[in-house]
Amino acid sequence: MPVYLLLAITAAVGDARNPLPPQIDRLIAAGHPEFAKLAAPQCGDEEFVRRVHLDLTGTIPAAAEVRAFLADHSPGKRTRLINQLLDSPGYVRRMVWFYDVTLMERRRDQKVPRADWEKYLRTVVTENRPYDAFVRELLSSDGSNPQTRPAAKFLLDRDLEPNLVTRDIGRVFLGRNLTCAQCHDHPTIDDYTQDEYYGIQAYLNRAYLFPNANDAKASIGEKAEGDVNFVSVFDKTKKQNTATPKIRGVKPVAEAKPEKGKEYKTAPTKDARGVPAVSRRELLATAITSRDNPAFARTAVNRVWAMMMGRGLVDAPDWDHPANPPSHPELLDLLTAEFVKHNYDLKWLARQIALTEAYQRSSELTPELTELDLVPPDQYLVAILKPLAPEQLAYALAEAGGQNEADRGSMQKLGAKGAYAVDGSIDARNAPRLAQFRTVFGARPGEAEGFSATLDQTLFLKYNQAVRGLIAPRAAALARLADPDAVAEELFLSVLSRRPTAEEKKDVAAALNGAADRPAAMSELVWALVASAEFRFNH
Repeated sequence: MPVYLLLAITAAVGDARNPLPPQIDRLIAAGHPEFAKLAAPQCGDEEFVRRVHLDLTGTIPAAAEVRAFLADHSPGKRTRLINQLLDSPGYVRRMVWFYDVTLMERRRDQKVPRADWEKYLRTVVTENRPYDAFVRELLSSDGSNPQTRPAAKFLLDRDLEPNLVTRDIGRVFLGRNLTCAQCHDHPTIDDYTQDEYYGIQAYLNRAYLFPNANDAKASIGEKAEGDVNFVSVFDKTKKQNTATPKIRGVKPVAEAKPEKGKEYKTAPTKDARGVPAVSRRELLATAITSRDNPAFARTAVNRVWAMMMGRGLVDAPDWDHPANPPSHPELLDLLTAEFVKHNYDLKWLARQIALTEAYQRSSELTPELTELDLVPPDQYLVAILKPLAPEQLAYALAEAGGQNEADRGSMQKLGAKGAYAVDGSIDARNAPRLAQFRTVFGARPGEAEGFSATLDQTLFLKYNQAVRGLIAPRAAALARLADPDAVAEELFLSVLSRRPTAEEKKDVAAALNGAADRPAAMSELVWALVASAEFRFNH
């Protein structure tokens, strides 16, 4: 049995004796002197079932799943649902998106095709590979073996450009945006220094793309010699500094010195990729993921917390420094320590967060909160609204519009069995649509994700044939229902994962009464809900 599975079993036994979610809730409550008075109550089942599906599977629940959850009055049903979703193929898909956007930031696919990258990520998530082992693969793979080449995408698709890779290693894995430290110590953040920047780059400067950066099939070669020298632009003496490989706060890994004449396993030539006896790039993979490097685990925890809660304990996740402390320092320290103790298990971490009262808090403001001039988002008094990512929006539209339901029905008719077979079919149908949604709703390549409603997005939702095609099955099914109340219930459960209010039932009936073209009226009703702010956000 793999060591990480043994550690997971041991950790699970420990969880039963000393559960983490109550500790998380106590530390969240301790962050505000009037937390008990101001905090919103636990969210209702309708709000919870939609939220947890979006966060753990990347899409909204089917209407039948909502009905079943609302009809279940047994204790522990939320815990059972969380466990069910974490063990579903939807969780694999969701985490593939999370890894892709976190690591590649919507950059164009250049040297590693998207299909190969996503297949690799699916394997990583399905195996629940420890995060530290996964990142070591990303930073140590050289791309020369077709079987393991996808793991090198982080480096290859950045063309192994030294400054870009140095910057992104700091931002993505250490929570430290060292961009300004390329030319000098950061002018406003004392903690971000030039020697830290070049300490990272010293692990990378010997690496190069073979045969060249323009070759789509290039792999990573490495020399056995070469140091990084740097000068601060503010140093009038122009003193040359030589950087030694190091990660801030981590004892440098001893760099063995091979015998003269034995510096290479394969010496670099015009026709051969250099493979040194000692690879500094492989030493970087070890140093970054070392258990002696708390910044690595801390940054991973903060990013998963932000995914689940809508905001990192350190906000933004790549600006972790003393002048921008976490909102709940003791909580971040606790989660970091437990994450390492549980063998860098992201699924375990997501489960612990989902089980908390903090995660299950309502997004509706209480009377006490409405009296505040500003509800501080970093205190988690109320659930934070999270805009749907492009991938979530595409899948949620396919579910709300009835396309996924139609695909499930087709698979059953064909005799396909198993959740993974059905989900695989749905993924294949949705894959071509994702590129459109990523273009319209995603961040620009290399930029952090954010939300800004634009005219292009409104026009896309209103007129794009892909969107209209997605909602057609639901509109057709609703048109067959004669009772307006039945239409309203099915419509709201399917699109918004909740039952309609009495007023909303009246609005639906009014829209249908006297409609000359009932199917067209149904289509407009479905569109009105999927274009609403309630649908566009996870709340």
